Amino acid sequence: MLRAEGLRHSFGAVRALDEISFTVQPGQTLAIFGPNGAGKTTLLKVLAGLIQPQRGRAEVAGGRRAIGWIGHQPQLYAPLTVRENLRFWASLYGVSVPGELLSRLGLEEHADRPVRALSRGLVQRVAIARALLHDPTVLLLDEPFTGLDRVAAEALSRLLAQHGAAGRATVLVTHNVEEGTGLATHVAFMRAGRFVHFAPRAGRGPQQVGEEYRNAIA
Repeated sequence: MLRAEGLRHSFGAVRALDEISFTVQPGQTLAIFGPNGAGKTTLLKVLAGLIQPQRGRAEVAGGRRAIGWIGHQPQLYAPLTVRENLRFWASLYGVSVPGELLSRLGLEEHADRPVRALSRGLVQRVAIARALLHDPTVLLLDEPFTGLDRVAAEALSRLLAQHGAAGRATVLVTHNVEEGTGLATHVAFMRAGRFVHFAPRAGRGPQQVGEEYRNAIA
C-alpha cells in the first residue's frame, strides 16, 4: 500500500533523509518518533508527493488521491465557514461531505462559523475532517494531536483505529509516545535522517517503547 525505497534528500549541507526504506501494508499503522530536526516532516512530505526526493522513490497505491494529509498548516480558508471549507475540499474529490464526520469530531455546532474565529484546537479538528472526507486509503499525519483537548484526542484515536481496522494504512509522526504507541502496529525511531529502529510493536506498551526510544536516540 505504501513503499519507500532509498529515500535521500538534503537541504544544503543538511541531510534530511539518508537512505530511508520501509513498507506499510494495509491495516498497519506506523508511528514515527524522533527529535526535532530528525527529518520526520520531510519524510511525510515526500510520501505525500509534496517534495520530490533527490534520490529514491516513494509509492502509494492509488496515487495522491488515495492520501489523506495533515501537516503543520491546516490547508483551510480562514474567511470561509467550516462547512464551506469542507464542501470546497469535497468538490475537488467529487464527493459530498460525510454527514457523520462533523458530529464525530464535535464540529456540528461550529459548522457555520468562519475558520478564523475558531480556536487552534477546533481548527485542527477541521483539518482532520478535511483529511478524512474523501475516505483515503492512506493517512499521513504530522503531529495530528496538537492543540486537541482530551475529548477531541480520544475521538481522533477512535477514527484512526477504525481506519486501520478497515484495512487502511497510516503513517503517524508524533511526540506523544503514549498516543502514538497505542495506535501503532509498528514503531520507528528516527535520528539525523535515518531510521535507527523499525519493528512491529508486538505488545510493547508506551513505557517500554518510550524507554527504547530514549536509549536509541541518546
